[in-house]
Amino acid sequence: MSSTTATTSTHDKVEGSVHEMKGGLKEKIGRMTNNPNLEDEGAGERVGGTVEKKIGQIKQIFEK
Repeated sequence: MSSTTATTSTHDKVEGSVHEMKGGLKEKIGRMTNNPNLEDEGAGERVGGTVEKKIGQIKQIFEK
């Protein structure tokens, strides 16, 4: 396939990892500060990052 697809899959995996880390951090800060809204926001971002990372992995499979 094209190098654009490779770039897209890598980009998705990297962006997913970033969102997972940011979400996890927000969750922890939310718990420490007793802020359930921030904790929930972090959980959502973390899960979204996991999904985005998986999409990148799937795209990479189809590149082969």
